[in-house]
Parts: sequence; structure tokens; C-alpha cells
Amino acid sequence: MTDSLVNGILKRDLRAVARAITRIENGDPENSLLLTELFPHTGKALTIGITGAPGAGKSSLVDRLALHYRELGHRVGILAIDPSSPFTGGALLGDRIRMQALATDENVFIRSMATRGRMGGLARGTADAVSILDAAGFDRILIETVGVGQDEVDIVKAADLSIVVLVPGMGDDIQAIKAGIMEIGDIFVINKSEREGVERTERELIALLEMDHRDDGWEPPIVRTVATRNIGVERLAGSIDRYTSHLQAQLAAGLPPRRRVGMSRQRLLEMLGERLLQQFLDGLHEPDRLDRLADSLARRQVSPWMAIEQLVPAASIRSISHLGVAVSGFDEALRFWRDGLELEVKELETVPDQGVRVAMLPVGESRLELLEPLTPDSPVGRFIERRGPGIHHLCLEVADLPGILGRLRGAGIRLIDQEPRPGAGGALVAFVHPSSTGGVLLELTQKGSH
Repeated sequence: MTDSLVNGILKRDLRAVARAITRIENGDPENSLLLTELFPHTGKALTIGITGAPGAGKSSLVDRLALHYRELGHRVGILAIDPSSPFTGGALLGDRIRMQALATDENVFIRSMATRGRMGGLARGTADAVSILDAAGFDRILIETVGVGQDEVDIVKAADLSIVVLVPGMGDDIQAIKAGIMEIGDIFVINKSEREGVERTERELIALLEMDHRDDGWEPPIVRTVATRNIGVERLAGSIDRYTSHLQAQLAAGLPPRRRVGMSRQRLLEMLGERLLQQFLDGLHEPDRLDRLADSLARRQVSPWMAIEQLVPAASIRSISHLGVAVSGFDEALRFWRDGLELEVKELETVPDQGVRVAMLPVGESRLELLEPLTPDSPVGRFIERRGPGIHHLCLEVADLPGILGRLRGAGIRLIDQEPRPGAGGALVAFVHPSSTGGVLLELTQKGSH
């Protein structure tokens, strides 16, 4: 199925392009294979991001800019990012009610993509959808952000250049500072420039731009437009061409493509985060554990940081906690370990639940645990009776003892303790049967858990 879809996209079949973007939005498991096949055919398109506050006229500007590019013979792809429906998760506006003049042009592809709760002004699969359109031969790709007004800076991760659209009399200069979009704008457009206050808005923009010096040497221009009357659109296209020439000159001079490197790095980080999160969720042996921790957090029975510590398997094995040595009596044992080797006794306590007295002697980053039975019929007492004094067990410190026990049970490992129980030093402990460890009695401990 993937091969036929790839062939359809490369043959510029619009239905294949639409199906591929739908797969991207739905998180199809074969998406990575699809995008890998398409990757060698990408890298030719110019991707233009258009962002700004609601009501700035972004859709009208995209419509007119797309018509301009079609007159020049370009194939145009348009990704319009819309808010999500709370009922279906789909785009609230949709491509059928915008840009009607372009809808029947076979060299124009328009797609509305829902944010589905994602912040930053873009949908989750925007960058992948750009790759599909690029591979399908659309050499101008326009991305219109959702228009939330305060957090649309994600456009820099998906576009070669960013256009920030402002409107006179709407306080957009102050809003731009709050949103941080002054830093991402390569071109600034004052749309609806027939309105009163356009001179003031332009003066304030110039003042703000003079305060910022870009390390790539580009000075963002300010273009006045009235998109609904097609005024200024050609000048905007000229500014886009100049910025493109600026990028090409940088590449010819051997300078690093700042925007593309940043885009690539951010995309890798996002893909890595999504992959690791999915692997983690798929690896949970107790699917309801996340819900149980969320319930405990809501009841303030556990802190968010402790909940994460209990969830993240990366901290499963932290260190070798100690080596347990069974001794007949402390006096004789300490004569060697403490007096002979000069190891310091840091902890000395009785653990009635296990029927032992425990002495802890630090050795570097680990410890030696001396175990003296309280009674002959205790576990350690029976061990000494059968085998004599000596190494009793190895203990590993973990961060998520319940999670590890769940994974071991799922793998068919024989456990002595099915659930954690109180141990020395206020920790939780559990033992794994020697028959599953090659003859070693293994203790797992988690500090500070009860």
C-alpha cells in the first residue's frame, strides 16, 4: 500500500497526496516508511509561513499570494491550520469555505489541518505534510497558522521564511512583543493598510526592528497590503524573492543555513520525543498505572516529581546498593570488617520483619551489609544453618520497584516477593528467586518510598 501511495504522490496524483496527509494526521504506523521513501524527492520547494493575530486577513493574503504564484506558473500547496472541533477533532473551518477561486485549479492543493490541542499555531503533522507536498512537485508551499495570537512561533520550525501579518489599530505592535513574533519575522506585512493608523503602526515596527540585529545580515522589510483588493501582493512576492536570494547567497558563501539547521534539529527532537513517549507507553506492563498515579496526584498523595520517578524506566537500575553477608554474630564479623579493614559502621538497626540485625558499612559508592539472624528459624538463620556464614545476596537500587516487579512478572521471572515490602532504612524491598538469576539471591530496593 505504501509503494502505491508513494508512486501516486510522485505522479502528482492529488488523491494520493490527500490520502497520505490523512495518514500523517491519523498517526499511521507505516508513516515513517512512507516519508523515508519520499525524502529523496524533497528539498526543492520554498515553504512560506504566514502568521499573525486573528482578523489580520491571513487567509485573504494567502489566497492572493497563491493566485500570484499561479500566474507565474508555480504549483502551489496550501496548508491552513485550523482550531480543532471539540467533538470530532477535525478542523473547524475546513478547506471548502476558504479560497474558493483556487479550489478547482489542479495545480493548487489546499488542505485544512486541525491543531488537535497542539500549541504553537501548527498541527502535529505539518512538517510531514510539507514533505509530501514537496515530493509531489508543489514548488511553493504556503502555511497559514491557526491565528491564536500569542504562541504562533512554531512556524519557524516548518517554513523557510516567516511572514508576520499585522493590522493597524489592533494593538498588534504590543501583541507582537508579547508573542515573541518580532524575533521570527523575516517579512512584516501591515494588511488592511487603508485603515487609519497605518503610519503609526509602521513607525513602531521600524523602531522595534532597529532594536534587533540579526546575525544573518537580513533586514526584514515592511510591506503594506490590502489583500482583499490585491494591493501590495506583488511587492510582498518581491520581498519573498529577495529573501530567497539572500539565503542562496549565504549558501554560496559557505555560510550555514541557520533556519534550515534549526528546523532540522527541532524536528529531530520532536520526533525523538514522540517515539520515546510511545515506546514508554507501549512498554507499560500495568496499563492503568498512569491513571492510578494521576489519581494520586489529584488527591495530593504524591508529588508530580515522585510520580515521574515512579514512571520513568530509564531510572530502573541506579546502582549496586550493597552486598549482603550473613554472619553468625556481629562481634566476630566486625573484628575483621571494622577493626581489620577499618570500614566504618554507618547504620545499625533491627528489622523484625526479616528477623535480622543489620549493620551497614560504606565501601566507595556501595555498601557492605552484615546480617545477623535474630533467631535460628529466621531466613538468614536457616541460610547459615544450611551453608554457613558468607555472601547472602546482591542488592540493586532502583527508582521504580513496582514497575520492575510488574515487568519481571510479565516475563515469567520467579519472584519471592510479588509486591514491595518494608525494608531497612525506610526503603521498599523485594527479592527475586535464585532459580531465575543463575543462583544469586537478588534484592531490589527503592529508597524513601514509605
